[in-house]
Amino acid sequence: MSSIAMPTPKTWISARDHSDSLRPLALAAPLLLLLLFSFGAPIVALLSRAVYEPTIANALPHTIAALRQDSGAGVPDETVFRAFATDLKDGQAAGTVYELAKNLNTRLPGVRSQVLRVTRLAAQDPAATKEAMIKAAPMLGEEKSWSAIRAGTNRFTSFFLLSAFDLRWTGQWTIGTVPADQAVFLRVFGRTFLIATLVTLATLALAFPLAYLMTNLRPAIASIVLVLVLLPFWTSILVRTAAWTVILQKYGILNDLMLWLGVTSDRIELMYSRTGLIIAMTHIQLPFTLLPIYSVMRSVQPSQLRAAQSLGGRPFTVFRRIYLPQVMPGVLAGCLLTFILCLGYYITPVLIGGASDQLISNFIANYVNAELNWEMAAALSFVLLASTLGLYITMTRYLGLDLFKMG
Repeated sequence: MSSIAMPTPKTWISARDHSDSLRPLALAAPLLLLLLFSFGAPIVALLSRAVYEPTIANALPHTIAALRQDSGAGVPDETVFRAFATDLKDGQAAGTVYELAKNLNTRLPGVRSQVLRVTRLAAQDPAATKEAMIKAAPMLGEEKSWSAIRAGTNRFTSFFLLSAFDLRWTGQWTIGTVPADQAVFLRVFGRTFLIATLVTLATLALAFPLAYLMTNLRPAIASIVLVLVLLPFWTSILVRTAAWTVILQKYGILNDLMLWLGVTSDRIELMYSRTGLIIAMTHIQLPFTLLPIYSVMRSVQPSQLRAAQSLGGRPFTVFRRIYLPQVMPGVLAGCLLTFILCLGYYITPVLIGGASDQLISNFIANYVNAELNWEMAAALSFVLLASTLGLYITMTRYLGLDLFKMG
């Protein structure tokens, strides 16, 4: 005789808990979908350009077919050159040859004019020989040029991500560094992290004593100080940066003040210098470091400090063993927030920093707005995003910091 399993009270409770946990998710589903399609999808589409680049594969279909028949790894034979001439002639008619020349110029700096010159030759003489094409474009007689073209025939590429680290493929399964005159990005990433670190330390040196002072002031005065901190915070970054361009001028307020105080005997060039950039960024970032520290300091009970001192603890010992461990989550949260924001700074380095102080965000903007090289911009953005996420995961996992639980 078969038996029917009846649901137990434990099963009912589990099902009800599961339903209760899904209800908030269902309520937030429209917002999550909106964020997914309006925020997440464009980011994924942009970052995918770092590894997906079909320009060469689309522009050279006949050349790709001929290269598959060619067994050599160096400069190919006459058949491939004829196919290459056919593709260039078709590309000129379709208006895609300029995009091809720009893409090849990214992989082989300086070849753009040669590609356009051999395109004109192919259009005027459809029967142009291999020798004539190499005479018009010497880069076609070099093995490295055809290695780059063969690598570009694959729509998925690691070229741009490797370039973001100043690396490139030097042969089959071997990676080497780019020539010294082309190695740029590691230096720029190092400069970005250095300036972000200096600004973070400067804001911490100012924010910690100021937050401690505000915690121990009378509530009315502390509120006034807090408003003075928040007023610049509510002002546009562009406006604050423009104000600093006035203050940091050689004949500006800061130079006048330092001369009057006797700090310097001559006027200092602060505009377009790293010192001026760090001063301006420190002022702009100060609230982001101060507010998390202040919120945590307010939660520390003064009775704990008095109890420790009444038990014989010296002031520095009480600060180090009782006070500092309790405010450390706020310190780490403020420093992490400031550091991450500094990594993506754009306006202030452009207006105040010198030519040697441009950060990685300036290079990304230049690739998007000026050079229209979306692939390189996506690769640099990917490295910057991965660095930021790695830093955040490290802070949360190994230092016990969770920004979403702060406050």
